[in-house]
Amino acid sequence: MATQKTKQKIVATFLKLVGERGWSGFEMTDIAAGAGVRLSVLRAEFSGKTGCLRAFLSEVDQTVLDDIDEDMADQPARERLFDVLMSRLDALAPHKDALREMKRAAARDPQLALKINREAVTSMRWMLTAAGIPASGPRASVMAQGLAIAFARVVDTWLTDEDPGLARTMSALDRQLDEGESWMGRLDGVSRFLKPFFSAVARGRKARKAPPEAGSEADGGASPGAASPAA
Repeated sequence: MATQKTKQKIVATFLKLVGERGWSGFEMTDIAAGAGVRLSVLRAEFSGKTGCLRAFLSEVDQTVLDDIDEDMADQPARERLFDVLMSRLDALAPHKDALREMKRAAARDPQLALKINREAVTSMRWMLTAAGIPASGPRASVMAQGLAIAFARVVDTWLTDEDPGLARTMSALDRQLDEGESWMGRLDGVSRFLKPFFSAVARGRKARKAPPEAGSEADGGASPGAASPAA
């Protein structure tokens, strides 16, 4: 079992290699050699490069969660989320080279893009939680996926933003959050419109599944006062 320090060294080596060689430019043996660990130790902790990415994103999540600004607690949810996502960019800042290479690789490899998206959605659930926004249930799943896409677009801007004040990045984040609010509003409107329809369908299914009452024609019995077939 690797120590926490060894795990962090492995992740740091992984990020360094991605930044220098690209996602496909190295093997797990290179990570083991760079981190100074045996392959058996590496395999016990990480199933592959995606496992290293998952550990990296988890470290970023932890950094953001440890740095929640309590003074933002009385602010609107949108402002809290803005603050959380800017903190996430601060945590990602030392790894821009690796992130650029990951984005290039994902653009060429749809399967890798799906893997990265799955990990990103998990992180976005935690970012919603950090902002005090409910992150469970069907609606939250849609929100987390939408936020993962929106944040990826913000990262595109951030990677080329040379302004120390990150004016372009903050503007992009504002715009993405505005679009997200509008989109979720439309989604909620459609959900409210369709709710009576789905309720009617559910009642119909329940009625079809209900067992027939004793003595009803459905089970072959005659109801009281019914005429005899021989009459």
